[in-house]
Amino acid sequence: MDAQPNPSQTTRMLFLGDARLADGFRLIGFETHPDPTPETVDGLFRELQRARDKAFVIVDDAIMGRKIPHLERARREGGRILVIAVPALNAPPELTSEVAQRLAALFGASALEPSHTGERQPQ
Repeated sequence: MDAQPNPSQTTRMLFLGDARLADGFRLIGFETHPDPTPETVDGLFRELQRARDKAFVIVDDAIMGRKIPHLERARREGGRILVIAVPALNAPPELTSEVAQRLAALFGASALEPSHTGERQPQ
């Protein structure tokens, strides 16, 4: 029998990714895992799912782009585990969500470029 989640249970806040970003997330109270291996990421998500923990997880784009089974499962299922990605420090932001992919398919990839989204261009 599966354990029922405790409504008063706190939400874990985790950051998994580039060590340069991890320090900032640690300072604001996140549990950080700098430069984790894919196996470490998979194990953390497996444990979150097994324990039925509520979690807000931020991963860097490099991790989000990998085929990590329990991360993919958490993203598919939604619910208790919310996962978002952040770009690398030196990379321009990119819209890589499923919504962005559908918009690109409908309107072309150039529709998602900063000049088309109302963002100011550097002078």
